[in-house]
Amino acid sequence: MKAMFLMVLVLGTVGAMGQCSICTKTAQQLGKASAEGLNQGIIYLMIAPFAIAGYIGYRWWRQEKDPA
Repeated sequence: MKAMFLMVLVLGTVGAMGQCSICTKTAQQLGKASAEGLNQGIIYLMIAPFAIAGYIGYRWWRQEKDPA
């Protein structure tokens, strides 16, 4: 069940667009291929902070669940 939930979350973000208004205007001027690359770059850069926060949250949860 957990694996299926994780898979839905991961696959659900493939088509996500992560742009601010400035990036949107820049992407419109670059063309379709460059705009898709910009979107992928933004999503790639977003992964690190979420991974760090997830790791900290997981460690906190494990410590609260099973104090040793």
